[in-house]
Amino acid sequence: MLNTWVVMPTCLPTVLRRCPACASPRFRANGKFRVNAHHKRLDAWLLVLCAGCGDTAKLTVWERMNVRSVRPDLLDRMHANDPSLAAELLQEPVVQRRNRIALDWDGAWRLDTGGSDHLECEVLDVSVRFAARIPVRPVRLIAEACGLSRAEAERLIADGKLVSAVRLAGKVSDDFTFTLKR
Repeated sequence: MLNTWVVMPTCLPTVLRRCPACASPRFRANGKFRVNAHHKRLDAWLLVLCAGCGDTAKLTVWERMNVRSVRPDLLDRMHANDPSLAAELLQEPVVQRRNRIALDWDGAWRLDTGGSDHLECEVLDVSVRFAARIPVRPVRLIAEACGLSRAEAERLIADGKLVSAVRLAGKVSDDFTFTLKR
């Protein structure tokens, strides 16, 4: 029987970018936006707070965008400071590149395994789904969910008892499946 595990975000990730005021490397996103109009052009920023000094920094979402090319529902969500929109925009590669930021997901996600009935199975077939693009190490994920140490999980991979179509050694953020034989 195929079990489904889901990697879900619990809060917004930490933004990795150096603060010009105090040189702290981390910012907290609070889900607030600033939208500014210049005649028929709009600018939009996502506001983030420095973890060290509390200074506010702006992450550019768009610059000088024509009003007609902005979806009204998107603009309404920005005016309402929608935290789910902030999460979506933080994960956009264009926004990350434009603002020279990276995301730190440590402590900002959880794994929903659907219960502990999978621990006593001889053969465990699991499909891991990601609710957001959260980079995690599959070995760590499997070890935590199955009550193993990382060394034991790596030993199972070496013995051929833990197999997957994806490489289990690095970080992944796309759905994958694996089989564990005990």
